[in-house]
Amino acid sequence: MAKKLVRVRRRKKKRRIRRWIVFLFVLSLLIGGGFYYVNKVYTASYEDLDRGEKSDLRDEAVDIGDDPISLLLMGVEDYSTDGGAGRADTQIVMTLDPDTKEITMTSIPRDTQVDIPAYKVGDQYAGTHKLNAAYSLGEVSGYGAEKLTIETVEDYLGIPIDKFASVNFEGFMEIVDLMGGVTIDVKEGFWERSSLDYDKKIEFEAGETTMNGEEALAFVRMRKRDVAVSYPRDERQRQFIRAGIDEALSADNLLKAGEFADILGDSVSTNLTISELYAIQKTLSSENPSTTTYTIEGQDMRLEDGLYYFVPDDGALQETKQKLQQALDITPSGSYGNTSSDPNE
Repeated sequence: MAKKLVRVRRRKKKRRIRRWIVFLFVLSLLIGGGFYYVNKVYTASYEDLDRGEKSDLRDEAVDIGDDPISLLLMGVEDYSTDGGAGRADTQIVMTLDPDTKEITMTSIPRDTQVDIPAYKVGDQYAGTHKLNAAYSLGEVSGYGAEKLTIETVEDYLGIPIDKFASVNFEGFMEIVDLMGGVTIDVKEGFWERSSLDYDKKIEFEAGETTMNGEEALAFVRMRKRDVAVSYPRDERQRQFIRAGIDEALSADNLLKAGEFADILGDSVSTNLTISELYAIQKTLSSENPSTTTYTIEGQDMRLEDGLYYFVPDDGALQETKQKLQQALDITPSGSYGNTSSDPNE
Protein backbone atom coordinates (compact mmCIF):
# COMPACT_ATOMS: atom_id res chain seq x y z
CA MET A 1 0.00 0.00 0.00
CA ALA A 2 1.41 3.38 -0.96
CA LYS A 3 2.15 5.56 2.00
CA LYS A 4 0.42 8.90 2.27
CA LEU A 5 2.54 11.94 2.99
CA VAL A 6 1.27 15.20 4.36
CA ARG A 7 3.76 18.03 4.60
CA VAL A 8 3.06 20.74 7.11
CA ARG A 9 3.93 24.05 5.46
CA ARG A 10 5.46 26.91 7.35
CA ARG A 11 3.10 29.81 7.76
CA LYS A 12 4.16 33.11 9.13
CA LYS A 13 2.19 34.45 11.98
CA LYS A 14 3.00 37.27 14.33
CA ARG A 15 4.16 35.92 17.66
CA ARG A 16 2.02 36.87 20.59
CA ILE A 17 3.81 38.80 23.31
CA ARG A 18 2.11 37.39 26.37
CA ARG A 19 3.23 33.76 26.76
CA TRP A 20 3.19 33.90 30.52
CA ILE A 21 0.86 31.08 31.47
CA VAL A 22 2.08 27.48 31.39
CA PHE A 23 -0.89 25.25 32.04
CA LEU A 24 -2.67 22.25 30.62
CA PHE A 25 -4.18 23.23 27.31
CA VAL A 26 -7.70 22.04 27.94
CA LEU A 27 -7.77 23.20 31.56
CA SER A 28 -6.82 26.64 30.26
CA LEU A 29 -9.92 26.59 28.09
CA LEU A 30 -11.99 25.96 31.19
CA ILE A 31 -10.51 28.85 33.14
CA GLY A 32 -9.28 31.19 30.43
CA GLY A 33 -12.64 32.16 29.08
CA GLY A 34 -14.06 33.12 32.44
CA PHE A 35 -17.01 31.08 33.59
CA TYR A 36 -19.45 31.77 30.82
CA TYR A 37 -19.36 28.13 29.79
CA VAL A 38 -17.74 26.33 32.74
CA ASN A 39 -21.16 25.61 34.23
CA LYS A 40 -22.19 23.93 30.99
CA VAL A 41 -19.43 21.32 31.18
CA TYR A 42 -18.87 21.12 34.93
CA THR A 43 -21.29 18.31 35.70
CA ALA A 44 -19.99 16.15 32.87
CA SER A 45 -16.31 16.89 33.62
CA TYR A 46 -16.21 16.64 37.41
CA GLU A 47 -14.78 13.36 38.74
CA ASP A 48 -14.86 12.59 42.47
CA LEU A 49 -11.84 10.54 43.52
CA ASP A 50 -13.64 9.18 46.59
CA ARG A 51 -10.89 10.27 48.97
CA GLY A 52 -12.48 13.18 50.76
CA GLU A 53 -11.13 16.72 50.56
CA LYS A 54 -7.44 15.87 50.42
CA SER A 55 -4.72 13.47 49.36
CA ASP A 56 -3.90 10.76 51.88
CA LEU A 57 -0.40 12.24 51.92
CA ARG A 58 -1.68 15.54 53.35
CA ASP A 59 -2.24 16.20 57.04
CA GLU A 60 -4.71 18.94 56.15
CA ALA A 61 -6.58 19.91 53.02
CA VAL A 62 -4.95 22.68 51.01
CA ASP A 63 -6.65 26.00 50.43
CA ILE A 64 -6.35 26.58 46.70
CA GLY A 65 -5.55 30.21 46.12
CA ASP A 66 -3.62 30.48 49.39
CA ASP A 67 -1.44 27.35 49.63
CA PRO A 68 1.06 25.82 47.19
CA ILE A 69 -0.71 23.01 45.32
CA SER A 70 0.06 20.24 42.86
CA LEU A 71 -1.89 19.07 39.83
CA LEU A 72 -1.49 16.01 37.65
CA LEU A 73 -2.26 16.74 34.01
CA MET A 74 -3.02 13.69 31.87
CA GLY A 75 -3.45 13.03 28.17
CA VAL A 76 -5.39 9.78 27.72
CA GLU A 77 -5.23 7.58 24.62
CA ASP A 78 -8.53 5.70 24.41
CA TYR A 79 -9.51 5.90 20.74
CA SER A 80 -7.96 2.47 20.05
CA THR A 81 -10.17 0.92 22.75
CA ASP A 82 -13.40 2.73 21.79
CA GLY A 83 -13.21 4.94 24.88
CA GLY A 84 -12.57 2.18 27.44
CA ALA A 85 -9.50 1.13 29.44
CA GLY A 86 -7.21 3.69 27.82
CA ARG A 87 -3.69 4.65 28.87
CA ALA A 88 -2.46 7.97 30.22
CA ASP A 89 0.33 8.48 27.71
CA THR A 90 1.12 12.04 28.82
CA GLN A 91 1.57 12.89 32.49
CA ILE A 92 2.80 16.24 33.75
CA VAL A 93 3.01 17.21 37.42
CA MET A 94 2.48 20.92 37.91
CA THR A 95 2.94 22.94 41.10
CA LEU A 96 1.65 26.47 41.71
CA ASP A 97 2.56 28.78 44.57
CA PRO A 98 0.07 31.68 44.87
CA ASP A 99 2.42 33.72 47.08
CA THR A 100 5.63 33.55 45.06
CA LYS A 101 3.82 33.12 41.70
CA GLU A 102 6.20 30.25 40.94
CA ILE A 103 5.09 27.41 38.67
CA THR A 104 6.92 24.13 38.02
CA MET A 105 6.30 21.46 35.40
CA THR A 106 7.70 17.92 35.57
CA SER A 107 7.05 15.42 32.78
CA ILE A 108 7.08 11.77 33.84
CA PRO A 109 8.04 9.34 31.06
CA ARG A 110 5.13 7.09 30.12
CA ASP A 111 7.32 3.96 30.28
CA THR A 112 8.51 4.63 33.83
CA GLN A 113 8.77 1.42 35.85
CA VAL A 114 6.32 1.43 38.77
CA ASP A 115 4.94 -1.15 41.19
CA ILE A 116 1.19 -1.38 41.74
CA PRO A 117 0.27 -3.16 45.00
CA ALA A 118 -2.26 -5.96 45.18
CA TYR A 119 -4.41 -4.29 47.82
CA LYS A 120 -5.42 -1.68 45.24
CA VAL A 121 -6.11 -3.81 42.17
CA GLY A 122 -6.02 -7.42 43.33
CA ASP A 123 -3.45 -10.14 42.64
CA GLN A 124 -4.54 -10.39 39.01
CA TYR A 125 -3.27 -6.90 38.13
CA ALA A 126 -0.63 -6.22 40.79
CA GLY A 127 3.09 -6.05 40.10
CA THR A 128 5.53 -4.17 37.87
CA HIS A 129 4.00 -2.06 35.11
CA LYS A 130 4.69 0.96 32.97
CA LEU A 131 3.28 4.15 34.46
CA ASN A 132 0.89 4.74 31.57
CA ALA A 133 -0.81 1.40 32.31
CA ALA A 134 -2.00 2.55 35.75
CA TYR A 135 -4.93 4.36 34.14
CA SER A 136 -6.29 1.27 32.38
CA LEU A 137 -5.57 -1.03 35.34
CA GLY A 138 -7.49 1.31 37.62
CA GLU A 139 -10.44 1.16 35.25
CA VAL A 140 -10.58 -2.59 34.62
CA SER A 141 -9.98 -3.45 38.30
CA GLY A 142 -12.71 -1.09 39.47
CA TYR A 143 -10.32 0.91 41.64
CA GLY A 144 -10.66 4.01 39.48
CA ALA A 145 -8.53 5.10 36.51
CA GLU A 146 -7.65 8.59 37.72
CA LYS A 147 -7.40 7.52 41.35
CA LEU A 148 -4.87 4.73 40.70
CA THR A 149 -2.83 6.93 38.37
CA ILE A 150 -2.68 9.72 40.93
CA GLU A 151 -1.71 7.42 43.79
CA THR A 152 0.95 5.76 41.63
CA VAL A 153 2.48 9.17 40.85
CA GLU A 154 2.30 10.11 44.54
CA ASP A 155 4.20 6.95 45.48
CA TYR A 156 6.75 7.53 42.75
CA LEU A 157 7.52 11.18 43.53
CA GLY A 158 6.81 11.18 47.27
CA ILE A 159 4.50 14.20 47.08
CA PRO A 160 0.73 14.66 47.38
CA ILE A 161 -1.23 15.24 44.18
CA ASP A 162 -4.00 17.63 45.15
CA LYS A 163 -5.92 17.96 41.90
CA PHE A 164 -5.97 16.53 38.40
CA ALA A 165 -7.26 17.21 34.92
CA SER A 166 -7.31 14.75 32.03
CA VAL A 167 -8.27 14.99 28.37
CA ASN A 168 -8.58 12.21 25.80
CA PHE A 169 -6.80 12.51 22.49
CA GLU A 170 -9.96 12.62 20.39
CA GLY A 171 -11.12 15.68 22.33
CA PHE A 172 -7.63 17.15 21.98
CA MET A 173 -7.83 17.00 18.19
CA GLU A 174 -11.36 18.37 18.09
CA ILE A 175 -10.43 21.34 20.27
CA VAL A 176 -7.39 22.24 18.14
CA ASP A 177 -9.52 22.08 14.99
CA LEU A 178 -12.24 24.22 16.55
CA MET A 179 -9.64 26.87 17.42
CA GLY A 180 -8.53 26.96 13.81
CA GLY A 181 -5.19 25.34 14.57
CA VAL A 182 -2.22 26.19 16.78
CA THR A 183 0.99 27.85 15.59
CA ILE A 184 4.28 26.48 16.97
CA ASP A 185 7.90 27.28 16.16
CA VAL A 186 9.26 23.80 15.31
CA LYS A 187 12.92 23.51 16.34
CA GLU A 188 13.88 20.52 14.21
CA GLY A 189 12.19 18.77 11.34
CA PHE A 190 10.84 15.23 11.77
CA TRP A 191 7.96 12.98 10.77
CA GLU A 192 5.40 10.96 12.67
CA ARG A 193 2.52 8.66 11.76
CA SER A 194 -1.02 9.92 12.07
CA SER A 195 -3.04 8.57 14.99
CA LEU A 196 -6.01 8.32 12.63
CA ASP A 197 -4.33 6.53 9.73
CA TYR A 198 -1.17 4.43 10.25
CA ASP A 199 -0.22 4.71 6.57
CA LYS A 200 -0.28 8.50 6.70
CA LYS A 201 3.02 10.19 7.52
CA ILE A 202 2.93 13.75 8.82
CA GLU A 203 6.17 15.59 8.16
CA PHE A 204 7.14 18.71 10.11
CA GLU A 205 9.58 21.29 8.77
CA ALA A 206 11.68 23.46 11.05
CA GLY A 207 10.15 26.88 11.56
CA GLU A 208 6.84 28.43 12.49
CA THR A 209 4.05 26.01 11.62
CA THR A 210 0.27 26.08 12.00
CA MET A 211 -1.05 22.63 12.92
CA ASN A 212 -4.53 21.18 12.87
CA GLY A 213 -5.65 18.67 15.50
CA GLU A 214 -4.30 15.58 13.76
CA GLU A 215 -0.94 17.24 13.18
CA ALA A 216 -0.72 18.69 16.69
CA LEU A 217 -1.29 15.27 18.25
CA ALA A 218 1.48 13.78 16.10
CA PHE A 219 3.76 16.67 17.12
CA VAL A 220 3.34 16.14 20.87
CA ARG A 221 3.38 12.33 20.75
CA MET A 222 6.45 11.55 18.61
CA ARG A 223 9.10 9.75 20.65
CA LYS A 224 10.79 7.08 18.49
CA ARG A 225 12.56 9.09 15.79
CA ASP A 226 16.26 10.00 16.03
CA VAL A 227 15.39 13.65 16.61
CA ALA A 228 13.54 12.71 19.82
CA VAL A 229 16.90 12.86 21.64
CA SER A 230 17.76 16.45 20.69
CA TYR A 231 14.12 17.58 20.53
CA PRO A 232 12.42 15.52 23.28
CA ARG A 233 8.71 15.00 23.64
CA ASP A 234 8.37 16.89 26.93
CA GLU A 235 9.89 20.00 25.31
CA ARG A 236 7.44 19.76 22.41
CA GLN A 237 4.55 19.29 24.82
CA ARG A 238 5.54 22.41 26.74
CA GLN A 239 5.78 24.34 23.46
CA PHE A 240 2.30 23.23 22.54
CA ILE A 241 0.86 24.14 25.94
CA ARG A 242 2.22 27.67 25.68
CA ALA A 243 1.04 28.15 22.10
CA GLY A 244 -2.30 26.48 22.76
CA ILE A 245 -3.08 28.75 25.66
CA ASP A 246 -2.29 31.83 23.60
CA GLU A 247 -4.73 30.61 20.96
CA ALA A 248 -7.39 29.57 23.48
CA LEU A 249 -7.42 33.00 25.08
CA SER A 250 -7.83 34.85 21.80
CA ALA A 251 -11.02 36.85 21.39
CA ASP A 252 -12.23 34.75 18.44
CA ASN A 253 -12.03 31.52 20.42
CA LEU A 254 -13.64 32.93 23.55
CA LEU A 255 -16.70 33.58 21.39
CA LYS A 256 -16.94 29.84 20.67
CA ALA A 257 -17.89 29.03 24.26
CA GLY A 258 -20.84 26.82 23.46
CA GLU A 259 -18.95 24.76 20.89
CA PHE A 260 -16.04 24.23 23.28
CA ALA A 261 -18.49 23.22 25.98
CA ASP A 262 -19.83 20.36 23.88
CA ILE A 263 -16.33 18.92 23.36
CA LEU A 264 -15.06 19.50 26.89
CA GLY A 265 -18.03 17.82 28.50
CA ASP A 266 -17.24 14.57 26.67
CA SER A 267 -13.44 14.75 26.76
CA VAL A 268 -12.30 16.28 30.05
CA SER A 269 -12.28 14.98 33.63
CA THR A 270 -11.17 16.97 36.67
CA ASN A 271 -11.71 17.17 40.41
CA LEU A 272 -11.34 20.94 40.44
CA THR A 273 -14.45 22.78 41.54
CA ILE A 274 -15.56 26.00 39.91
CA SER A 275 -14.34 28.09 42.85
CA GLU A 276 -10.96 26.33 42.70
CA LEU A 277 -10.68 27.02 38.99
CA TYR A 278 -11.31 30.67 39.74
CA ALA A 279 -8.61 30.71 42.43
CA ILE A 280 -6.09 29.14 40.04
CA GLN A 281 -7.04 31.61 37.35
CA LYS A 282 -6.20 34.48 39.70
CA THR A 283 -2.77 32.97 40.41
CA LEU A 284 -1.95 32.35 36.77
CA SER A 285 -3.20 35.76 35.69
CA SER A 286 -0.72 37.56 37.94
CA GLU A 287 2.08 39.60 36.43
CA ASN A 288 5.33 37.82 35.55
CA PRO A 289 4.85 34.34 37.04
CA SER A 290 8.07 32.29 37.13
CA THR A 291 8.02 28.93 35.34
CA THR A 292 10.60 26.17 35.92
CA THR A 293 10.70 22.76 34.24
CA TYR A 294 12.28 19.66 35.76
CA THR A 295 13.48 16.57 33.93
CA ILE A 296 13.90 13.12 35.47
CA GLU A 297 17.11 11.66 34.06
CA GLY A 298 17.38 7.92 33.40
CA GLN A 299 17.55 5.31 30.68
CA ASP A 300 15.44 2.70 28.89
CA MET A 301 16.28 -0.80 30.05
CA ARG A 302 15.00 -4.28 29.25
CA LEU A 303 14.04 -5.95 32.52
CA GLU A 304 13.47 -9.57 33.50
CA ASP A 305 9.96 -9.69 32.05
CA GLY A 306 11.43 -8.89 28.64
CA LEU A 307 9.85 -5.44 28.37
CA TYR A 308 11.59 -2.09 28.11
CA TYR A 309 11.02 0.39 30.93
CA PHE A 310 12.30 3.84 31.76
CA VAL A 311 14.47 3.42 34.85
CA PRO A 312 15.42 6.73 36.52
CA ASP A 313 18.82 7.59 37.87
CA ASP A 314 18.38 7.33 41.64
CA GLY A 315 20.24 10.56 42.35
CA ALA A 316 18.31 12.48 39.70
CA LEU A 317 14.98 11.16 40.97
CA GLN A 318 15.78 12.12 44.56
CA GLU A 319 16.81 15.59 43.43
CA THR A 320 13.54 16.04 41.55
CA LYS A 321 11.58 14.86 44.61
CA GLN A 322 13.36 17.41 46.80
CA LYS A 323 12.67 20.24 44.34
CA LEU A 324 8.98 19.37 44.20
CA GLN A 325 8.78 19.12 47.98
CA GLN A 326 10.33 22.57 48.22
CA ALA A 327 7.88 23.92 45.64
CA LEU A 328 5.01 22.59 47.78
CA ASP A 329 6.59 23.89 50.99
CA ILE A 330 6.64 20.44 52.59
CA THR A 331 9.48 18.54 54.28
CA PRO A 332 10.48 14.85 54.35
CA SER A 333 9.12 14.60 57.88
CA GLY A 334 5.57 15.27 56.63
CA SER A 335 2.92 12.60 56.39
CA TYR A 336 3.48 12.21 52.65
CA GLY A 337 6.89 10.74 53.32
CA ASN A 338 5.55 7.22 53.88
CA THR A 339 5.10 5.75 50.42
CA SER A 340 4.87 2.16 51.55
CA SER A 341 2.53 -0.07 49.58
CA ASP A 342 1.26 -1.62 52.81
CA PRO A 343 -1.89 0.22 53.89
CA ASN A 344 -1.48 -1.01 57.45
CA GLU A 345 1.93 0.62 58.03
